[in-house]
Amino acid sequence: MLDKPTYPRPAYELPCFVESEDARPLRILAEYLEPLARFRRAGVYDTIVFFGSARLKPQDPLGHYYDEARELARLVTEWSKSLSSHAHRYVVCSGGGGGIMEAANRGASDAAGKSIGLNISLPREQQPNRYITRELLFTFHYFFMRKLWFAHLARALIAFPGGLGTLDELTEILTLAQTQKLSRNIPVILYGTSYWKEILNFGALHRHGMIDAADLDLFQFADEPVAALEILKKRLAAEPVGVSPAFAHSHHRTRGAGEEPETPP
Repeated sequence: MLDKPTYPRPAYELPCFVESEDARPLRILAEYLEPLARFRRAGVYDTIVFFGSARLKPQDPLGHYYDEARELARLVTEWSKSLSSHAHRYVVCSGGGGGIMEAANRGASDAAGKSIGLNISLPREQQPNRYITRELLFTFHYFFMRKLWFAHLARALIAFPGGLGTLDELTEILTLAQTQKLSRNIPVILYGTSYWKEILNFGALHRHGMIDAADLDLFQFADEPVAALEILKKRLAAEPVGVSPAFAHSHHRTRGAGEEPETPP
């Protein structure tokens, strides 16, 4: 009597394949599809993104920014909960770690609201803070997929003082806005006027012809939580609510009549 035939396990059940170089596209796709499914289940429609240093603590010389980020996130969450909507609007979103990120998630928690943490796995592991809504805590391996989710649902960005990571994320959003690559405007608030004017000399960029005068309108400064909230309310007033989530789609250039399509490089 012949033995019952045995079959190899399917490829998606093989860690040696899933973790291999050949399966990298699958892992990248997973970092898009899995958050998408969770945002849909949670009814998250759009976000207010908080950027800022992971190093800032309340007791530091610049610790007041922690307290102000916490207060602003609380105000944003209370405002979002007051809106008449079937979806969760303007959910506070951070990078999921400590410092300003923790302050943002903590402020949303103070207002008994949901908040998102887009954590990143690093050689020196970034630990997620304890104030993130558990079902909205994500860990990414790929920086570019994490940045996609920052931009994908963002209705506004608030950048508190930070270092290289904050500058990278801030200039990413400003570049998308400058080049009109997104289908909607994303208001950018630079919180802490004296800090940002010392760190980034946008006026010099304009003087040297590196940006247009209109690019200086891509952002506004704020120094108090209430003032920042008023900027958000003014810029985001009367936005329609559709199907959750509300993606910021990329703009595509349309060809003119008789214009030949570009040849790909």
